[in-house]
Amino acid sequence: MSAASTPLRDVDDAPPRDRVRPQGMALPFDVVLVLGVVGLAICSLITIRASTADDIAGDPRYYFKRQLIFFIAGGVLSLALVKLDYARLRAARWYFYGFLMVSIFAVKVMGATAKGAQRSIPLGPFQFQASELGKVIVVIVLAAFAAERARRINERDSTARIMLLALIPAAFVMVQPDLGSALVYGAISLAILFFAGTPVRHFLALVALGAVAISIVLVAAPAAGVEVLHGYQKDRLTSFLHPSADTSQEGYQQHQSLIAIGSGQKTGRGDHATQTNDNFLPEHHTDFIQSVVGERYGFVGSALVLSLYALLIWRGLRILTMAKDLFGALMAGGIVAMLLFQVFVNVGMTLGIMPITGIPLPLMSYGGSSVMSTLLAIGLLQSIYVHGRSSAAMKGRIMSH
Repeated sequence: MSAASTPLRDVDDAPPRDRVRPQGMALPFDVVLVLGVVGLAICSLITIRASTADDIAGDPRYYFKRQLIFFIAGGVLSLALVKLDYARLRAARWYFYGFLMVSIFAVKVMGATAKGAQRSIPLGPFQFQASELGKVIVVIVLAAFAAERARRINERDSTARIMLLALIPAAFVMVQPDLGSALVYGAISLAILFFAGTPVRHFLALVALGAVAISIVLVAAPAAGVEVLHGYQKDRLTSFLHPSADTSQEGYQQHQSLIAIGSGQKTGRGDHATQTNDNFLPEHHTDFIQSVVGERYGFVGSALVLSLYALLIWRGLRILTMAKDLFGALMAGGIVAMLLFQVFVNVGMTLGIMPITGIPLPLMSYGGSSVMSTLLAIGLLQSIYVHGRSSAAMKGRIMSH
């Protein structure tokens, strides 16, 4: 049977003797997962330091120092989550959801506007982007709700409610406008439905509804005089389909990205990376940082970064299978989907095969909210791993007696 037709068993379905909480000293966390995260952090810091040395006059390490602070702060929070029994998050899911909605509205009221978008709240010298933290919150809320309705996951009502829980914040985030985060919320919801065992017919219905929604947003609504998306958003979503049509306007970013990646060849151009150094490549420390890797370090550097992401995805899927309960398994699946979707869209964007949506490259792109939210997600994966190992060890002792 397929994964989409076989629901995972929740901890409440287990016989009483299996419902054992981990006790005593926790097992060591997943060292391989930590190595993957540290590897990406090092790659990020090296790339940002090299590519932004001339961006801030008088402070060549401005972005490097701030990114280092983000990694340290996020690492501390991640370690704190390892010690936390993630099962406690299940009872607090509605508080998290309420915080997400309030923070999204707060961005609209007091958020700073940058490049035509209002996505973050100023907190002293830093910016808090609620939509980034919302990715982790959406994973927790949807996983908790799906685990609660595990015995009714085949019902259309369950699918509709899970999608609605994701689409409500996604709609408000898209208004900021932050189309990229809204798409990530959608990807998370589909992944959790899949791992929960939602029937295939429900996915087919969602695909049909999605196609209708896209047609309305891009065709029917504009024809009726209602613009759902900003003009530049529509241009970004469609320019990758004809990248050579206008390389000085809509296709400029992807055109420069392809030049940068192509010029890097096998081992890169190092300090002679003119696309980056001469600022032809836009957003070279955020959205297009993978293009910088391709130009400065070539195929070898790009392959290393993608291999580290493959390592994270593999470990995430392995942790999913080790979870002590359905809630943990669904959270792990949602986190894996969050990471995989962002990597696929961002890297595809730099190669001209995906539209430009503003999705950052996790643990590589500059940005405190993105880095810290991703490290929080990694901390949750580690918590699922630790408590899964502890639970399995306790069950083994019980069976041996």
